[in-house]
Amino acid sequence: MIDPDTRAADWAADGDVEEADEAEEMPLSLRLSIADALTLGNATCGFMAVYFTTTGILIPHLTGSTETGMARNSAATAVILMLAAAIFDLFDGIVARKLRSSPMGAELDNLSDLISFGLAPAYFVLVYGMVTPGAQQKVSAVAAIVVLLAVVLRLARFSCVTLKDGMFQGMPSPFGALTVVSIVLLELPFIPTLLAIIGVAWLMVSRVEYPKPRGVLAVAMLAWIVGAMGMLAAWAFDAPGGQFLLQAGCALQVVMGAVIPLFATARRVNTFRGNRREARQAQAAQLP
Repeated sequence: MIDPDTRAADWAADGDVEEADEAEEMPLSLRLSIADALTLGNATCGFMAVYFTTTGILIPHLTGSTETGMARNSAATAVILMLAAAIFDLFDGIVARKLRSSPMGAELDNLSDLISFGLAPAYFVLVYGMVTPGAQQKVSAVAAIVVLLAVVLRLARFSCVTLKDGMFQGMPSPFGALTVVSIVLLELPFIPTLLAIIGVAWLMVSRVEYPKPRGVLAVAMLAWIVGAMGMLAAWAFDAPGGQFLLQAGCALQVVMGAVIPLFATARRVNTFRGNRREARQAQAAQLP
């Protein structure tokens, strides 16, 4: 006869051993790294941008509130949070290259970018179409969907396509998100705003090459983001010249979004012409 208490104790012991074995089999690489923590900070900023857009802009509009200062502060806060998400996105890649990143790092980065640079700016565009006089809500909703799908396709392609080192194919989603928001903040007429937003969405899924922010370019990008935060803060608190600084900063962001593809296209054309010239010279050298 086997004592039931003894059998129960043996089963408990076996269970403890199996749990210990599973814990030992858990690879250290699946634990979150410092880079992963920065990536999660990116996602948090994107979510909070949606929160401030809803509570500070959309809800006051729906309830008939006339406090323009609250809407301005909330809009500035939402955009500052998107800028903070871009800083997290910049540094998580740097930290991942310097230290280590878990196997979840790439997936976490894509999911966080989808929230901060896909959902947040698309939602910003949607709310803009609801609160701006003369805007058409249905058309704005279509533009917001186009922005969101462009980021989804861009991130999916980034995970599948291998490109040469140091280059992106298509406008990077952080740059695209900030350009979309800048277009909205410029307060242009509705139709030009809509066309510009769709143009940015097209650039994100295009094959135009953009340099990756490394070295001096990363420092310049960080300085630009910090400066943009200062412009937004000046605008939010109605500082002297704050409106002008905001308009100038947004205009410069849009101009950079338009000029970089032109330089990239010109470089590609020059490269193509140079290759053709070399091919002709090689053929001419082979002739008797």
